[in-house]
Amino acid sequence: MPVFMAEFKLRFGDRKWYVRRIIEASSLQEAEEKARRYAELMNRGEVKWEFSYVIEARRPLIIGDEELKKLS
Repeated sequence: MPVFMAEFKLRFGDRKWYVRRIIEASSLQEAEEKARRYAELMNRGEVKWEFSYVIEARRPLIIGDEELKKLS
């Protein structure tokens, strides 16, 4: 099953920051639907979650030899 990464903007008062979550889904469309639903469900407290985008993530959030070699 492909892995996707979703980014969300969080707001609390006048502060904002970004978080990313890994999503298991069979397609980009399904991943976006899950990410939107996740943001809706997380909006129950004082922190407001806003869905930003989803991308396919072959090696999500990993900094390894391969990534360092690409940057060299």
